[in-house]
Amino acid sequence: MLDTFHPVGQGVKQHLLKKVYFRNVPKGRYLLQDGEICHSLYFIKKGLLRGFIKENNKEITTWFAVENEMAAAIRSFLLQIATIENIQAAEDCELLAIDFSDLNKMYQKYPSFNIIGRKITEFHYTSADIRAYITRLHDAKKKYALFLESYSHLANRVQLTHVASFLGITIETLSRVRAKTSTRKRLK
Repeated sequence: MLDTFHPVGQGVKQHLLKKVYFRNVPKGRYLLQDGEICHSLYFIKKGLLRGFIKENNKEITTWFAVENEMAAAIRSFLLQIATIENIQAAEDCELLAIDFSDLNKMYQKYPSFNIIGRKITEFHYTSADIRAYITRLHDAKKKYALFLESYSHLANRVQLTHVASFLGITIETLSRVRAKTSTRKRLK
């Protein structure tokens, strides 16, 4: 997987084999909760994770991550401070994890690994940019259309309540928009 970003030498591969560990998280279980420190960066081998915050006992979904993507409460991970975010398995998950200190030792020992880190960060930053754009839109139809355009691979995997929360609209509004969208598709 890392070779898709930049060639990985044998030293990096051997180091990863020693420092990366497996973690299984059943559907519904939390990987991280508000107030904890995110000590690990996760690579998703199988499954779907959801990031969300709570406001007035309401869950607001902030991101989704699936197979071959990385996941963490990034601010907490990078600064090693308590998070306001929760990470929950929306499906049974098989994860590979590396601890913050081990990742930083790799960056120091293998300069080429920094290129991989930068490219992964760029990928996730552009994804965050799309998410931020969606939340700034006011039109629910545009939000949902952009969701389908950017996250079509999630459309049938994510609970509608989580999609609505992610888009910043009510479940009722999402249902109306989806009904109109499917009606238009049938008429074409």
